[in-house]
Amino acid sequence: MSALSSAWRLVRTLATFERTGAMEVALDALEAPRAVRIVARVVGWPLAFLGLRGDPAMPPVVRALTALGPAYIKFGQLLSTRPDIVGEALARDLRVLQDRLPPFSQDEAEREVHRELGAPVQALFSAFSAPVAAASIAQVHRATARETGRDVAVKILRPGIERAFLRDVRAFYFAADVIEFLAPAARRLRPRAVVAHFDSVVQGELDLRLEASAASEFRANTEADPDFRVPAVIWSLSGRRVLTTEWVEGIPMGDVDALAAAGHDRRRLAAAIVQNFLRHALRDGFFHADMHQGNLKVGSGGEIIAMDFGIMGRIDPYTRRVYAEILMGFLRRDYLRVAQVHFEAGYVPADRDVYLFAQTLRSIGEPIFGQEASRISMARLLAHLFDVTERFGMETRTELILLQRTMVVVEGVGRSLDPSMNMWEVARPVVEDYIRDNLGARAALRDARETLLVLSHFGPRLPGLIRTALQQASWGRDRDEPETRRGGRGRILLGAVGGAAAAALAFLLLD
Repeated sequence: MSALSSAWRLVRTLATFERTGAMEVALDALEAPRAVRIVARVVGWPLAFLGLRGDPAMPPVVRALTALGPAYIKFGQLLSTRPDIVGEALARDLRVLQDRLPPFSQDEAEREVHRELGAPVQALFSAFSAPVAAASIAQVHRATARETGRDVAVKILRPGIERAFLRDVRAFYFAADVIEFLAPAARRLRPRAVVAHFDSVVQGELDLRLEASAASEFRANTEADPDFRVPAVIWSLSGRRVLTTEWVEGIPMGDVDALAAAGHDRRRLAAAIVQNFLRHALRDGFFHADMHQGNLKVGSGGEIIAMDFGIMGRIDPYTRRVYAEILMGFLRRDYLRVAQVHFEAGYVPADRDVYLFAQTLRSIGEPIFGQEASRISMARLLAHLFDVTERFGMETRTELILLQRTMVVVEGVGRSLDPSMNMWEVARPVVEDYIRDNLGARAALRDARETLLVLSHFGPRLPGLIRTALQQASWGRDRDEPETRRGGRGRILLGAVGGAAAAALAFLLLD
């Protein structure tokens, strides 16, 4: 029954795209193979009468996605940040889906709050407004907490949204499988992987407790940043389907005319949005991965206010250092060093030619650096870089894809404020600061100390580990063990002894 319902949902989707005129626009934007075009039109055209009409005032694809419901709208939002997949024109049209959607009713919102928080809205809030923003998954109300008198923002999931997403995501997987079966050439777009990424993102957004936790961590990380602000979470008024934070006043980042009228320096703001993103990614390893204009405001003091923490990215310390070295190598146009970093990190197999890889990297970097400042794109360079590394055998790394995708969005926000912004000059001070603090002698000593601290925790177990290693090595000799296995036993023994020595040194240093 699941496959049958997914097939029906796919037919309804094709019919809606045909009826709204979105079919041709989408197929052109995706550069769909001939086989996919033929099947889509053959199925869609005679069944167009089954499609939803949508709002004729909207662009065709936006009209179709809005008519089909929340999961399709969210999928469109995701694609709006991927001009590399859908093209610049369609990505621009899809941005209207970010936060300007019809809300659900006030009564439904109040029932959801009562059900989740265990008390009626009137008992929790002295004021509770109509929706002030509505997106595909949730909407936001302005309210005043009765207990504290504090103005707050109350985010509420749409009723029944979990069930609707489950149904539609199944249909998306079905559609991806059909596309890959009918048109192997379309596999380069990795439709199933795109759907899987969408699925994982949505699952994280359907539990607002996770978003509250992310917001709290992000606020703690950025509290000392003078030009960046994250609203505080009100934990006593939050749950799985309701999230309450402090209310923040500000001008939407996308309202460029209002920012100019208020006297804000748009060039400074453009640089600040890029630098803050890089600082969070490199310094903290935890960054806002959905930094479009709908999630950003500018406060009265010129500070950037971030909202909506359903999609966050995380990068481990080692990957951050690799990423920073890659960026610095490109900044210095030292392509051999960039290539060597890829090999040292194990991103590119050791049997490949490092000099050929460096030459290929030069072919990416030089054309970009040869352009005027307003056309120098870090996002485009990173996209080309990941394409090249895949050709050289690098496996896809999800955290880097999310980083690159967010860089596309952040760069777009920055250029909307300052079209002449030189991305590399803006990024340079943040990258250089990170390199200085994390790749010098002081950083090496800090790493060594942290390693010794970890090893010291195993101190009480080391005698037993050494005894076991010695016994196993002896047992291997007694049984005339093959040379390769004895070598392995020897390495275990050496590792145990080395660990013991390191732990002893740690105790001496920390005594």
